[in-house]
Amino acid sequence: MPRSSSQSKTKLGLNLPSDPRWVNLAEKSLEEILTDHAYCEQKAATSCITLIQKFPDYERLVDEVSPVVTEEWGHFRLVIAELKKRGMKLGFQRKDLYVQELLKFQKGGGGIEQQLLERLMTFALIEARSCERFRLLSLHISEPSLRDFYHHFMVSEAGHYKMFLGLAKYYIGEEKTMARWQEYLTYEADMLSRMDPDGTRMH
Repeated sequence: MPRSSSQSKTKLGLNLPSDPRWVNLAEKSLEEILTDHAYCEQKAATSCITLIQKFPDYERLVDEVSPVVTEEWGHFRLVIAELKKRGMKLGFQRKDLYVQELLKFQKGGGGIEQQLLERLMTFALIEARSCERFRLLSLHISEPSLRDFYHHFMVSEAGHYKMFLGLAKYYIGEEKTMARWQEYLTYEADMLSRMDPDGTRMH
């Protein structure tokens, strides 16, 4: 998707802000962007379940992530309802190229804490980018009801982003977490700059 030439960070700390013109592309493909959004919510719920299954002995993680499973699945249902309200249908799920590329940056091996850090960094970054995109939609999409619709998701994703980053700091330590976080931010900005524009996807 087209991006701003500005290299300043976003309020979320992302190194490459999305170009607001992405909203224009998304608005022209509303059924596809809603379908992609729905599957993003479904995958977020599934990922949270997997995270709990992988680290069940991390009590704070289980306590904080468990409610997000319910929340994300509720979001999936909200998007489905929005599709139906507009006489649209949920399309087929497509490969999430953004997430696939992001997963390539995860460090393999290492101890359990390294594995936890990599997952939390990935989840935090996905939530941060989603939040940024929802903010653009809430500000610039032409239909007022959709602006309200996406504002709700923006607020939610901001909370999830902070939660995952906070969990990493709690379990791994702030210094190591923030050093790795900066590496992820740098990689993600370069990754997005090389990806083909696509206004039918959330990422």
